Amino acid sequence: MSDIRPTAATPGAPPAAQAEPRRRRAFGLAWPVALSLVVFVLAWQAVVFVSGFQSFVLPGPWTVFERFVRAWTDGTMWPHVAQTLLEILLGFAIGASVALVVGVLLARSHLAERLLSPYLVAAQATPVLALAPLIVLWFGNGLSSKLVITTLIVFFPVAIATMVGIRSVDPRLLEMARSFRATSWQIVARVEVPAALPAILGGMRVGVTLAVIGAIVGEWAGGEKGLGVLINIARASLFDTPLMFAALATLALIGVSLYLVMVLIERRLVGDR
Repeated sequence: MSDIRPTAATPGAPPAAQAEPRRRRAFGLAWPVALSLVVFVLAWQAVVFVSGFQSFVLPGPWTVFERFVRAWTDGTMWPHVAQTLLEILLGFAIGASVALVVGVLLARSHLAERLLSPYLVAAQATPVLALAPLIVLWFGNGLSSKLVITTLIVFFPVAIATMVGIRSVDPRLLEMARSFRATSWQIVARVEVPAALPAILGGMRVGVTLAVIGAIVGEWAGGEKGLGVLINIARASLFDTPLMFAALATLALIGVSLYLVMVLIERRLVGDR
């Protein structure tokens, strides 16, 4: 008989052996990202060198990095980042929660879909940038208006993903649940939502990045603090373009970090696909 040893795919394999393929896969994904970042920075520096633009027009990567570090060390950046993060997280939580409920309602009720769909599509087709001044006028310059704008921009993709995911649940699962005399609430909570999790979390991945856009749009429409406000301050402060780039880099890092958190949550709940 051949000697059979446990491998990484074998349930009896030691944890170290099981973790090795994951480390290799993570490394295989990490080095292209690092390489693309290096290529981007070099191309950016080349454009600055060839064009000869002044730093107030197009700063180089090292200038932006220095301004980024200085903005964090002198306390300029953190109050604005904290405000924007608060708006993003609260707006996403509210928008995703409401969208989950509405998505379930749309999936389970054709009457609700016929009644609500025209309004949802019309609201999505109207640019939030056009609605932002009105929302600020109605709700003021404080946190409320930013949450309304962020909630609106997060709501649609999560609601649609929830509706599509629930309608894609295998009918045999529903028949089995009904055969055990499960109530409608039990079917939703224990069958439909768990089965639709990949689609729902996919919508949330889109929603969490849109939440960043919603917070910045709200801050541009009116606000006293936040990265959107900081960008406007940098533009007005003798064209402090490196600070604008530093704020944009911070926004990009926030967006990527939140997206990766959603990816980790998805893998935790539904596994690798």
